[in-house]
Amino acid sequence: MLLVSLYQKLLNASRYVDGIAPLALRIYLAPVLLQAGYNKLLHFDDTVAWFANPDWGLGLPMPALLAGLAAGTEFLGAILLLLGLATRLISIPLMVTMLVAAFTVHWPNGWLAIADGSSWLANDRVLEAGDKLAKAKDILQEQANYQWLTSSGNFVVLNNGIEFAITYFIMLLALFTLGGGRYTSLDYVIARHFGVK
Repeated sequence: MLLVSLYQKLLNASRYVDGIAPLALRIYLAPVLLQAGYNKLLHFDDTVAWFANPDWGLGLPMPALLAGLAAGTEFLGAILLLLGLATRLISIPLMVTMLVAAFTVHWPNGWLAIADGSSWLANDRVLEAGDKLAKAKDILQEQANYQWLTSSGNFVVLNNGIEFAITYFIMLLALFTLGGGRYTSLDYVIARHFGVK
């Protein structure tokens, strides 16, 4: 009985720090989304062309509108997440953006974001990437200063699978259910000010 009581007290005390997890999610996602939105806005004409072109792009209808919505959602959404303002509300269009990205851009490449032939999730594309990477390394070792080229890290092949988009979706889903977090968000401050629970 004493052990159960101590455990219950520990659980009750942990509620005072339950804003840390949503804060960590918001701080992690904000720069990722801000950069994605900023790049789309900075190169808006290229983004629209990519959204429109069925041969080397996405072939989406209304490309200017959809590019604007994606860029604006990511850029503004990142700022709102960082502030913890309208967290649940902005999580919805951000989740939609991640699902669209996962299934229109990344789906044909499988799960893995980085090609890793030793993974049980490796598809034919990933396995082929291993051969190409080995050949590229051979060429670089023969023709270039390989030590210098790899001094910042090993070469990898970007597989561009759904891994990151789905991970971000799950993080946004958590923020949708948790909200911005106790003590750490403007949502919490506003709710306290207006007596909303």
